[in-house]
Amino acid sequence: MSAYGEEPGGIEPARVRQLWHLLEPLHAVLYYAPEVFEEAAALGYDTKERWPSYFPFRAAPLGVVGSERVTSAFYSFSPRMVAEHIDPAWQTASADDVVKARLRGMDRAYRALFGDRVDSPELKEAAALAWRAAQTANTAGRPLAAANAELDWPEPPHLQLWHAATILREHRGDGHVAALLVAGLDPVESLVSFAATGAASVERFESRGWSAQEWAAARERLVARGLLTPDGTATESGHGLRRGIEEQTDRLAAGPWSSLTRQDIDRLTDLLGEFWVAVLSSGLLPSETTLGIGKV
Repeated sequence: MSAYGEEPGGIEPARVRQLWHLLEPLHAVLYYAPEVFEEAAALGYDTKERWPSYFPFRAAPLGVVGSERVTSAFYSFSPRMVAEHIDPAWQTASADDVVKARLRGMDRAYRALFGDRVDSPELKEAAALAWRAAQTANTAGRPLAAANAELDWPEPPHLQLWHAATILREHRGDGHVAALLVAGLDPVESLVSFAATGAASVERFESRGWSAQEWAAARERLVARGLLTPDGTATESGHGLRRGIEEQTDRLAAGPWSSLTRQDIDRLTDLLGEFWVAVLSSGLLPSETTLGIGKV
């Protein structure tokens, strides 16, 4: 099969996943960089842990919305955890102020991470290519991608790169939720089933706020479906279901890349490498996440 001829968006799913692996860390700096935490603290958010700022920073493009809509869009977080952080979030700062603060934080964070390379021709070229893909993303049925796409595009190329990475990762995430729904996995089941494949530790997945009773009940439901063994590991059917979900997610994420040629995508992959390495080598991001990068 041609790498760029027969899949949605003209790019094979493996390349779609590779691009996600490269762009995801560039987006995720938002939730871990000290410069962004400083901006959150200036707005009045508690920064002793990341969750009080994570929820408003990610949800702010949606506007001043309640916890039910945020829970729906984020999908895998416990409604109680979302409510704990979102219900008071807009009393601390407006959604517009949060959007501005996250750009200020990312400006400072990227400058700290990339140094003089933040103004390099290579970063500008990468930003232009990522922007071309992001602006063509079909956001129908994708609330987080649509909300970010509706924001004004920042002018500095390094912030354009971050904004494009954010739209593309939320576009993929929205599609992932659709794949989970088709697979018949509710929010807690989506975590339990993924943990069962070894994508990350149970403790990492449990950080999303579900009680031990809710986790155990979800495990029992998945055992009854033949997806887990009684000890909580994935059966062959369970592994197959999760592989299918990730493959469907890749297919659903392919569309934005149709605006780029094969040469463009190869070039973007090469250009992103040094910035991806800079982020990963900074130690800002956790070594284990609930995304399963490199495990699925």
